[in-house]
Amino acid sequence: MSDTTDQKPKKTLFPNKYLYGLALIFVAMGIVNSMPTIPGWDQMWQNITGIDKLRVRSFSTEYFYPLVFFIMMVIVAMKHSMWRAWQGTSREWFGAFMDVALVVAAGAISLTYLIEIDSVCIIDAFTGERARIMAETMAAEIEFAETMGLPAPDTVEDPKCVATTGVWLVAIVGVSILVFLAYNVRVWGLPLVLVALLVAAYTIGTVLVWYFHGPNDINKYFMTKLGGEPRTFLDGVPNVHDALVNNSSGMLGRFMYVIMNLVFPYIILGAMFGKSAGGQSLIKLAFRWTRNLRGGPAHAAIVSSAMFGTITGGPVTNVLSTGVLTIPMMIKAGFSRVFAGGVEAAASSGGSIMPPVMGVAAFILAALTATPYGDVIIAATIPAIAYFFCLFLTAMFQSRKQGIEAFGEFTDDMRITRTDVLHLMQIFLPILLILILLLTKKDAVGCGVLGWMLGAETIVNNGVCRAIELPWFLQLYQNAAGDAGATGWWGAALVILLLFLDKDFRATPRKALDALADAGITVSTLYLMFLAVTVIDVCLNFTGLSKFVGIDILSFLLTLDLGGSASFSMQFLALAITMLLAVLLGMGMPAVPAYINVALLMGPMLIGLGLATFTAHMFIFYFAVASAITPPVALAAFAAATITKAEPMATGFSAVRSGIVMFVIPFIFAFYPELLLIDQALIDPTSPSKEFLPGYEGGVSFVSLLWLLARLVFALYLIASALARYDTGPLGLPWVLIRLAIAATILAKPEMIHLSAIAVGVGVLILHRIMHRESATA
Repeated sequence: MSDTTDQKPKKTLFPNKYLYGLALIFVAMGIVNSMPTIPGWDQMWQNITGIDKLRVRSFSTEYFYPLVFFIMMVIVAMKHSMWRAWQGTSREWFGAFMDVALVVAAGAISLTYLIEIDSVCIIDAFTGERARIMAETMAAEIEFAETMGLPAPDTVEDPKCVATTGVWLVAIVGVSILVFLAYNVRVWGLPLVLVALLVAAYTIGTVLVWYFHGPNDINKYFMTKLGGEPRTFLDGVPNVHDALVNNSSGMLGRFMYVIMNLVFPYIILGAMFGKSAGGQSLIKLAFRWTRNLRGGPAHAAIVSSAMFGTITGGPVTNVLSTGVLTIPMMIKAGFSRVFAGGVEAAASSGGSIMPPVMGVAAFILAALTATPYGDVIIAATIPAIAYFFCLFLTAMFQSRKQGIEAFGEFTDDMRITRTDVLHLMQIFLPILLILILLLTKKDAVGCGVLGWMLGAETIVNNGVCRAIELPWFLQLYQNAAGDAGATGWWGAALVILLLFLDKDFRATPRKALDALADAGITVSTLYLMFLAVTVIDVCLNFTGLSKFVGIDILSFLLTLDLGGSASFSMQFLALAITMLLAVLLGMGMPAVPAYINVALLMGPMLIGLGLATFTAHMFIFYFAVASAITPPVALAAFAAATITKAEPMATGFSAVRSGIVMFVIPFIFAFYPELLLIDQALIDPTSPSKEFLPGYEGGVSFVSLLWLLARLVFALYLIASALARYDTGPLGLPWVLIRLAIAATILAKPEMIHLSAIAVGVGVLILHRIMHRESATA
């Protein structure tokens, strides 16, 4: 008889140790690759190894990308295994087939990439053909240089690959994409895949029309031309080759660069924040700050979601993290379950637009618009403040409406202990470091007091300071300044250091490895989503659909005779169409693909109407985020409903009512781009020399900006009170409509109109208070 006792298996974060190990290996590779430039670091390792061209960071993309792509897809197959999910069912065999298919497809794409890309040509490299061609090319160029009396070259361009996959390339890429899309259904849901399949089917269909019908006498939407006459499908092979190896829009192109160099450190940062106890301390701090406000727990939910959202960037995650504490407190204070869930969902969705860490979509926005991420967070500041200010007003009016008073009492639960201070430091210090690094200009490093104290040598030309020699620390600072990837890397490094100052964390150091492994799984899963987005991107560019849609909508709007392409009516109608499309495409899918899809399809049209490129993308970005609270598929609102036990759809409409300003503020900064505070929002897209838009040639004055902000605050007050149907007393439907109309006209550009609206608005508020006072005394 055995003397051992049965033990229940421990529930672990990961399905198996192999996934855990592989995720850690992948993260280690990503950390080293995204490491910022450290003065002397590369030279040190080159001296130690004796290899002059050794790269210990920022690896060669043509080798690194296919390797990490394969590892990522293996991680996805292990984490989201269909075979494991369907074990014991009739679909078990199909699940095993799909798991193997995903790994095989990833391997096939990675190997084909190495075979096809001109900078590698792996088959030619093994056979010696590549070396022979390069030697012959070099000899010919040297001979030419000697004949012409030119300096002899020492390098040649990469030759075209000789041994390739040929026409099999189409089959390899096509089958692999089908596998990736099928796996996306399991991991990211059907809506994203449906859009990708529809766009891909449209592309294939238009190619077939070209092949069988020819390019003549047919609508441009129904035909995609592969080549000339005679028509052959082989003309499409170069397009498939480009879809694989293109550094801009290829499968291992710009999205791989964004995820591995920009987003990667922030995913680690978020995973480490998740292991910190700082989230609980943030909520405690929010309740402490808002205890004297009538909204009480509702205001605490808004504050905590704003702070917590900027470290997670995910609305559903935010709801489930802060909502479990704030929603019960709101219900206990007297707020209805529907309102409590709605305001939490709206506040949590606002985390995705709250600087400095705004989620993956913001990094994609920076990449697509070629705008430094530091400028993106500056541009997001005023709209984010306006959003949460309006949420505050909503909570205030709702508390008045329900007669809820301020809690006021300072309880032991609100007391900030020394441990809480440490936990808050784990959140705020990394964010402060990120802000300082992102907002520092490289040229300014060494020119301040710090530079003088550390011995930086500077010169001043025409009143402009420039450092000519910096000590090691300031070189390190300069290398990271303004660089989003480097900033995130140092932020993640700092939070890891601060976590180990906590004795509870030191007692379980395995948490750090768990967070890193979890980050590796998150990055891998994200890239599976990007593969579906890449299919849409490639197909839209190949067919020219986005260009056709933009041109035809513009032409249609012009036929309406609304006053020219730059008129208010024309731009408003185009913006409204874009808003509807963004919300529609965003239903049931994350903000990243929703933003990218609409930006590709409608971005050119908005830019054609005279909006600055950055402003157009920022407009689309906001509505992609807003899809999280927009019925009928309001993911953040539905997550809140699981906590409140209220009707999900009612919670969704309540979230829209509370967060309505998210649908309003993009229209405001579209017509007043100065609210975005950066020059990129004012650049005329039709100007080759990047001049400012008409009306902004002399820049924006501080006084006019302050006046605009004052009008915005007044308009938001009217909007929030109208939607709550309460101010100091109830508001009937006519007064609601009057307030909304006044709010719109307050933001009108003609001075006579908005000044008149302000006067009327003030009169309406005074009249409302008089009427309420009389009814209260009656």
